[in-house]
Amino acid sequence: MTMLDSRADRASAGAVRDAYAHRRGSATVRVTYADGTTAADADVSVEQVRHEFGFGNIGFDLISLANGDSEEKASVFGGASAASAAHLAPLYLELYNATTLPFYWRGFEPRRGEPETDRMMRAARWFVERGVQIKGHPLLWHTLAPEWLLELDDAEAEAVMRARITREARDFAGVVDLWDAINESVILPVFTAEHNAVTRLAQSKGRIETVRMAFESAREGNPNARLVLNDFDLSSDYERVIEECLEAGIEIDALGVQTHMHQGFRGEEQIREILDRFGRFGLPLQMTETTLVSGHLMPPEIVDLNDYQIDSWPSTPEGESRQADEMVRHYRTVVEHPAVESLTYWGLTDEGAWLGAPAGVVRADGTRKPAYDALQRLIKGEWWLAKTQLRTDRDGEFALSGFAGDYRVSYGGRETTIHLDRGGAGPLSAVLE
Repeated sequence: MTMLDSRADRASAGAVRDAYAHRRGSATVRVTYADGTTAADADVSVEQVRHEFGFGNIGFDLISLANGDSEEKASVFGGASAASAAHLAPLYLELYNATTLPFYWRGFEPRRGEPETDRMMRAARWFVERGVQIKGHPLLWHTLAPEWLLELDDAEAEAVMRARITREARDFAGVVDLWDAINESVILPVFTAEHNAVTRLAQSKGRIETVRMAFESAREGNPNARLVLNDFDLSSDYERVIEECLEAGIEIDALGVQTHMHQGFRGEEQIREILDRFGRFGLPLQMTETTLVSGHLMPPEIVDLNDYQIDSWPSTPEGESRQADEMVRHYRTVVEHPAVESLTYWGLTDEGAWLGAPAGVVRADGTRKPAYDALQRLIKGEWWLAKTQLRTDRDGEFALSGFAGDYRVSYGGRETTIHLDRGGAGPLSAVLE
């Protein structure tokens, strides 16, 4: 390596550190035992165990596994079979600390009064027991609304919608405390793809009041829930809806931004522009639905992605190489932006993927694509503190610096977990149990 190469590498490393400075924290950690004595002059083991940033994926594929289904059975909510799920679970847990579970009303309550609460609760608890944060998606949406809802007049339909939203927020409180309160409200009053009672109500009640209904009903069920307004329409129309909601006093906890990219990667400049536009509201941003395909791209003239019908959409070596490159570029761009708190990728595997697209980071046969390995190098490599030895001073203290998240501190057969905050520079206490 030449001196010039060495300087370039150091400059590049410095740029990376600066780009993610807002994701990092530093602290002086004092290590003590339960009786208050310090672990002075000790070589303690420190390793990161969780990111504060939400690296998520949909958990649809693992519902069958969590419920102990037969190998052949696939989830009624879509995704992989139970046989595939057993193989996919460790791949999922290696990369992701957050998940989105499907509460699509039509599948969740196919017959009025018979919700799939127990089945979804088993799935939710499976993730929680493994340290994965859950978001429920969504509490209200015009698409996949139950057909039996159409039989009710507007007044009764509204009462049932309110009750459904409150019920799920209440029944899952403490397990699922993050929800897409309403999905895709921009198109809601003018949605024509299928007749549904939610659009019908929005046309008579108004879009903003329908949004209010969803948020207020969810808070009635769980006052501690964090509620998200989520949309695929990233035009100024969505900005106006947000403005109107805030002016109407609707309490929104975060804004959901969908970026399905079946027609090609939008590029760093466009992603930054989107994040800047929606970040101006001062609310945390969640990149709720991201996809990048590893096969041919959907033609650009397709307006509604659901209109694209094709018998086979294979993953290709060229496409997989492109997907891996774009995945890294997209994740870097998003994680660099200070307004974003999470990024959820929409599909672990190509098996059962939305629109049949090769959008997963795992092939349908269960093998890892280059995109999976590229993400692993970022999330668990460049942005991760691997297990290391740090020596405490005579006061039992050591300096810790890294990406915000949870860190395990262990010494002499005892351990504890501490949380390093973004920008945190204060002292932390690690009490070995």
